[in-house]
Amino acid sequence: MCHRYFAEFSAISVFLKGLFLFSSDLIILMFVIGIGTYVQTVIGFGLGMIVMGAVSFLALLPLTVTSVIISIMAFSSGIMAIKGDLKSIDIKAVIYTCIGLIPSIALGLYILDFMSDQMAHQLQLILGIAILIGAATTLLKPEPIKTHSKPAMFAFAGSVGGLLAGLFSVAGPPIIYQFYRQPLPIKTIRLSLLLVFLISSFIRTAMVGAQGNLELDMLIYALFCMPVAYLATWLGTHKPPSMSDITMRRAAIGLLMIIGLSLVYKSAPFVFA
Repeated sequence: MCHRYFAEFSAISVFLKGLFLFSSDLIILMFVIGIGTYVQTVIGFGLGMIVMGAVSFLALLPLTVTSVIISIMAFSSGIMAIKGDLKSIDIKAVIYTCIGLIPSIALGLYILDFMSDQMAHQLQLILGIAILIGAATTLLKPEPIKTHSKPAMFAFAGSVGGLLAGLFSVAGPPIIYQFYRQPLPIKTIRLSLLLVFLISSFIRTAMVGAQGNLELDMLIYALFCMPVAYLATWLGTHKPPSMSDITMRRAAIGLLMIIGLSLVYKSAPFVFA
């Protein structure tokens, strides 16, 4: 009985904490999640890299907390974004990618759990480099290959992406590059990526919960951010920007480059001191 009352008191205290933070940290977090969700809905990627990079640079929340919030946002907004349009998804490519993705998420979570307490600056540097690589791969503009890639290539991209997903909820870079090489319509690529990231988010959240690391404050922060993510998803789906897809991608890449460079600049002196 006491334990139940304590849990209820903790929930209320975290909720009140969120209200106190609403004028500062929480409102910044909600704004960043809104931008990241909108970008991902429009072009198929960007949520994890934008939110994790910005929150880490501003030191709003620990990496472990932010990664869970991103996973919950990506899962909930992903369902909304692809609902009613499943026929446009390359299901086989998604399945092959997830074959490599899922076990690598577990490995990434293990590494994060090992590094998070004692190697915060190293993690921040790795995150910055991962974001820069992610932005660079989208700048490569790979020419679509003539035939669909073999399943092993999707599984390999998924395994690298899963490692990043386990560490930072940032599965994007290798998976984005792999899908954009395929001889597929842009809409199919975008929706397939959203489904992969949705699955990645669900699996990661389930694994964190199985480890006993899914804490109440993570869920409450996510609850505060959920309406913003839904609104951004709706806007991205029904009110996309008037700019072309290429222009939107370039703007997102520019933002990612700034975030990645800022993280590297901030963490490198501590790592190499």
